[in-house]
Amino acid sequence: MIDITIIMQAQTKQRWYFTSMPSGRIATKTAPKFGQRMAAFRVAKGLTQFQFADALGMTRNQVAYYERSSKNPSMEVVAKIAAFFNVTVGELLNDQSKTRKKPGPPSQFVQLAERLDQLPRAKQRVVAEMLEGFLKQAS
Repeated sequence: MIDITIIMQAQTKQRWYFTSMPSGRIATKTAPKFGQRMAAFRVAKGLTQFQFADALGMTRNQVAYYERSSKNPSMEVVAKIAAFFNVTVGELLNDQSKTRKKPGPPSQFVQLAERLDQLPRAKQRVVAEMLEGFLKQAS
């Protein structure tokens, strides 16, 4: 006679595996920067690898390759992906040149904002309301 609990456990384990486990092999190396950025844009847009591949006319395996392994994708592929996400190639490749900070100490406003971040939420709201009132009067 077959034990029903074994069958139930097998079904439960199988359902759990498919719903909560990532597909494919566990990565042993970190993905290249391009792949990390591409995956981040894809996930932010709420797309699966299959949906993204279909939208670009690729296979899911190609998308997985670019996200996990490709260190040197062709410029054509990079431009196509950047156009799909409506970002520049520099943004897709994580171009650091546009995000450089000004030399010197932070501005007075930045220093105040950092101090405000340290306050409890209730006090932050009070300060925000005061600033909004002041800015309305100044305008």
